[in-house]
Amino acid sequence: MKIAENSVASFHYTLTDSTGKVLDSSEGQEPLSYLHGAGNIIPGLEQALEGKVVGDKLNVAVKAAQAYGLRDDSLVQELPTTMFSGIDQIEVGMEFHAETEQGLQVVTVTHVEGDQVTIDGNHPLAGVDLNFDVEITEVRSATEDELNHGHAHGAGGHHHH
Repeated sequence: MKIAENSVASFHYTLTDSTGKVLDSSEGQEPLSYLHGAGNIIPGLEQALEGKVVGDKLNVAVKAAQAYGLRDDSLVQELPTTMFSGIDQIEVGMEFHAETEQGLQVVTVTHVEGDQVTIDGNHPLAGVDLNFDVEITEVRSATEDELNHGHAHGAGGHHHH
């Protein structure tokens, strides 16, 4: 069976950036399952997996625009520390959920100086070209439930990336 719209595919992957640094991998874990055509995974990878079958191994280079998008400098802002009530110590690398016009967004603290905090709403991998080493482990038809919910129901519960 080939990967197509309304099929659920499972694959093992290793994700590296352009320098070869490993950013993420399914090694030692369950493969990642996704519902094809539902936008569960980044567009560039989903396109590359179309028509593949179990046992296929591929290396997919995905440009940033087809991955987590290009960096958007308007998502970087400085806020006074008073905006972060109830947090004693704000440190670089902390993540917060912020209400934005686009809905709930994860922002990362990138700089703290005095009572000014710089936050960045870009995805950590925005602007990064990605390389995926992929091995397809399973392809099956999606269940009615999965089609209704718009994502695969794996044995190990829900994994949202």
